[in-house]
Amino acid sequence: MAVVTQSPLAKALADIAQGVSSIHVWPMLGWQEIKQRYRRSVLGPFWLTISVGALIGGMGPLYGNLMGQKLATYFPHLAVSYIVWMLLASLMNDACTTFTIAEGLIKQIKMPLSIHVLRMVWRNIIIFLHQIPIIVIVLFFYPPPLGWGLLLVPVALLAIAANALWVGLLLGMLCARFRDIPQLVASVVQVMFFLTPVLWHPGSLGRFEWAAAWNPLNHLLEIVRAPLLGHPFPKASWAAVATLTVCGYVFTLFIFSRYRARVAYWV
Repeated sequence: MAVVTQSPLAKALADIAQGVSSIHVWPMLGWQEIKQRYRRSVLGPFWLTISVGALIGGMGPLYGNLMGQKLATYFPHLAVSYIVWMLLASLMNDACTTFTIAEGLIKQIKMPLSIHVLRMVWRNIIIFLHQIPIIVIVLFFYPPPLGWGLLLVPVALLAIAANALWVGLLLGMLCARFRDIPQLVASVVQVMFFLTPVLWHPGSLGRFEWAAAWNPLNHLLEIVRAPLLGHPFPKASWAAVATLTVCGYVFTLFIFSRYRARVAYWV
């Protein structure tokens, strides 16, 4: 009887499918990592909430006056943009160490590699949810024209998580093979903070507004920011995110299918 051998692409797809369906594993691992990180701390991750709230509270009036912006519009923009940016930056930086910090599990327990990426994504989503009170407080004092668009916020977070999965797989493999890449990624993330409309509005670029339109991080920001600030539905940003998701998975599956079996040797 002939033995049917799966192709590398089929194995890669099966890895991702099994990882996503293991909802009893990666949420528990992510939550345990949060508990371990803040063990013996009274406020736990809320210390980060306090520090971020203090930072936004100080930056809002200062940068609003420096840029000649009305505080009623600039403060909500800064609060939402900065907190969502923290999520994006953490996902990119943590993606670099996804497999290296899970070296013991990868070498001792047979499980889909995507579980380690999903654990990282879930952990960052939990930390992001701890920052939600800051947005609620800012929007309470500076209420935007909110509407049914708020229902798209969970969908936007799901889109960010979906992109974080392929980014985690790709960067996780590259950083496991080349240990200098995490420093490069950290430097790029720092530069992108100033090139992405977090502290400033895209409209302030004038005729150079196209630079923000070509920034994928801006579109990931906008699909969350627009409904929270009462802006019109960002069709262009959703189209850009959809394109980014498809292209990202196609390229990552090509790399993942070829080098997935080598990750255990690289870590």
